[in-house]
Parts: sequence; structure tokens; C-alpha cells
Amino acid sequence: MDNKDNHKLHITMFPWLAYGHIMPFLEVSKFLAQKGHRVSFISTPKNIQRLPKSSLSPLITFVELPLPAIEGLPQSTESTSELPIHKVPYLKKAYDLLQPQVKHFLQHSDVNWVIHDFICHWLPRVATQLGINSVYFNISNATSLAFVGPPSELRGGQRQRPEEFTVVPKWVDFPSNVAFKLHEMVSHWDCMDDEVSDFQRLADAIQYCNLVTMRSSTEFESDSVSLLRKLYGKPVVPLGLLPPSSVTRQHGGADDQVDEKCEVLSEWLNNKKEKSVIYIALGTEVTLSQELMHELAHGIEKSGLPFIWVVNNRPLVEGMLGADIIPSGFETRVDNRGLVWRGWAPQLKILGHSSIGGFLTHCGWSSVIEALGFGRVLILFSGANSDQGLIARLLHGKQVGLEIPRDERDGSFTSDSVAELTRRVMVDKEGESLRSNAWAMKEIFGNKELKNKCLDEFTRFLETWPAAT
Repeated sequence: MDNKDNHKLHITMFPWLAYGHIMPFLEVSKFLAQKGHRVSFISTPKNIQRLPKSSLSPLITFVELPLPAIEGLPQSTESTSELPIHKVPYLKKAYDLLQPQVKHFLQHSDVNWVIHDFICHWLPRVATQLGINSVYFNISNATSLAFVGPPSELRGGQRQRPEEFTVVPKWVDFPSNVAFKLHEMVSHWDCMDDEVSDFQRLADAIQYCNLVTMRSSTEFESDSVSLLRKLYGKPVVPLGLLPPSSVTRQHGGADDQVDEKCEVLSEWLNNKKEKSVIYIALGTEVTLSQELMHELAHGIEKSGLPFIWVVNNRPLVEGMLGADIIPSGFETRVDNRGLVWRGWAPQLKILGHSSIGGFLTHCGWSSVIEALGFGRVLILFSGANSDQGLIARLLHGKQVGLEIPRDERDGSFTSDSVAELTRRVMVDKEGESLRSNAWAMKEIFGNKELKNKCLDEFTRFLETWPAAT
């Protein structure tokens, strides 16, 4: 549709059922609505109810589609955060069963574009059949996409075993250290659907869409963006890094309770020196054994540095009681310098506090964007889900942090290596360049003008693209 007459579009958003996917889709929806376009945001009831809807444009309509029940998926489960990793394939099967409902909605709406995730590999072809254009939105970065390669490679290339993903692929035409560790790829293998692999899903999403976008910018990874254009032979338009515009939380709670929590954290941080505190958070879906959690705790203790450690209420492994996650006596021993915080925490406010110097992170892309938006140096501890290992290598290579050494095969590590690396990143003289590089990243990751420039360019693509026939 040629939009030179300023005709406004109707755009449907359909993200995967994971909070780390849903929120970037919502950020893009807000921007498109600011430009006057109508947005229909499709998800399941529980996921939509969790979204922060205050101050949202009336041009955004939420469309709730009930998730079909299937054997193997616990009743009322609607997101990855409610499942251990080996149960995620059942959620993918249920998500695929939304196809008739999504198709019915599209058939009976005046939709111009569908912006979709990779799990719904069937959607671009459905859109084409209905005369609707489609965008594959990858919620991570261009380097991770470049690593997995073009659709032909994803469908039946040379890499058929986890071991073959531990080297930089031959099509990467610039110096790179980005590849999986074996334990990361084995972990990811466990959460793929046997019937339709993630590789097949991604190949279809890329091949059958009109254009590809991702949460990145040429200012950060121009080589990878250029490579993707060569690999795909179609437009690749980075959306920008989408730094969050405000503090949001996944789960509800009265505002006064949230304010009270924030006040407690602020008071604790106010008593610490500038850039002295490590913020530790491993996301909501990282699975570690009790042994590894205790090893991490001992390393943090041995570092001797002040810290805030956010421990999620959800057990990190099935059957582990919340009290067992942290070693016995740990909190008492570190009481004068460390704070263990259970449950939801205002991550953006914590990272933005002047006392925070570094972030020990599972390398989820959203968390990394938030941290580098404030220039916080990174202690990289890959959660081994999705592309977190690739993100760890990318950021280690960019020298905005260092990765905790781990065994290639089983992911194990020592408390001594955690303590040594943490001190090197946070306080030692040899870490000065890392801290300086991370601080400089504010100009890319925290730059709202750059964010809007990328989103403007993406929106123009949608507005001026010929209508599907």
C-alpha cells in the first residue's frame, strides 16, 4: 500500500508466549500508535492481563485468544515463565493450535501488516494467502541471527548435531568469536518440539515474510546487519534497541506496595559508594542446579564486593524449595555488604542508581539493553536458554564485560573464578577499559533519539510498502 496519501495502517502484533518477547512487541505497538496507526495486539488472556496498560494509546486493541488445552501442558499455563524448560515444547504445540483463531481474526479485519515471532512459522504464509504483508520481528540482535544462517542452512545445512554449533560458521565474513558452548546447545536441544524444530520455524519465518527486523542498530553491529541482508536477499531494517521508556513489571501488585519495595531498595543503595555495588539477576527462566547456585553464591561472597542479588520466587529447579536456593548462613555472613532480594524487583530503577557499578547477568537481551543503557559493566553468565550464550560471546568480544569461565560440556564453574573475574571487572586496574567501554555504550543503548530514528525508518517501510495482492 502506497501511503503517500497518509493513509493510516492497521497492524496486527502476534508475539511468542514469553514476557521477553511480549514486551518488545508492546514497545513497537506504542510507537506505531503514536504515528496514528491502529494496532491489534493478539495474545492469550493471562499474558494480556499481565501487561502494564496505563497510558496506552486508544489505538491499541488487545485481542484475547484462549490457548487450546493439550496433553502434557499444565492447565492454565500460558507462558514460558510458568514452565520448566523440558515442558516448553508443549507450549509450542498449543501455540500452533491458535492458527485457526488467528486466521479468522485476520480474515475479518482490515489488516495491512502482521508483525510476528518465529515460533508461529505458519503465519507469514497465512498472511500472504489473505493479501496481508508480514514482518518477522526477532526480539534479539543481528549477530545471533547471522550465526544461525539463511533459511537453506536452517532447513538442512551442515550442522545436524549440537557439537557443530560450537564453531563460528563459514558464512560469517568478519572476525567473530560468537558461537555456542556445547552445554548451551545441548540445553536448547531439550526445549525444541520434535515435530517442528526451532530451526524449521525460524527458516519459514524468514523465508515467507516480506521483511525482517530485529532489536538492534547499525551503530552497534553494522557487520551483522549487512551480512543478514546478503544472506536473506530481502530488506533487513533494524528497529533500534528499544530501551524501556518506563519501569514495568510482569506481575501485578498495588502501586503502594511497589513504591514501598522501591523505597527499601533505594535506602539500601543510598548508603553505598558510587559504582561500588554489583547487581545480580538471572532472569525468570534460567535453570541452575542447587550445586551451581551455591557455587555462584560462594563466589559472590569471596569477591568481598557489595551486591544486590535478586532471587526469583520460582524454584530454579523442580522440587527445590526456595530456602535451598541460597546456601545456609550465606545471608548472615554477607549481611554488612549484601542484600538478597526475593521476588519481583524494579530492575530499571536499580540499574539506574548511581551506586550500581556492574551487572552479573544471564545475558538475556532485554536485561543487557537496560544495563548498557546506564553504562553498567557486565559480568557475563550465560543462562544457556535461546541465544544467551551467543549474546555473552558478543559482549565479551565488544569488551563491555567479561564472561565467567565455565566447562564447555557441563557448564560447571568454580567459586574462585567467579570471585576473581568479578573483582577484575568491577575494581581491578586491568578492568578500567571494560568499565570505560561499557560507560560509552550509553550513547547507543540509552539514546532515545537513536531509538526513534530507527523506529521512524521502520515505520516508513511499512507505510510505503506496496499492498499485498
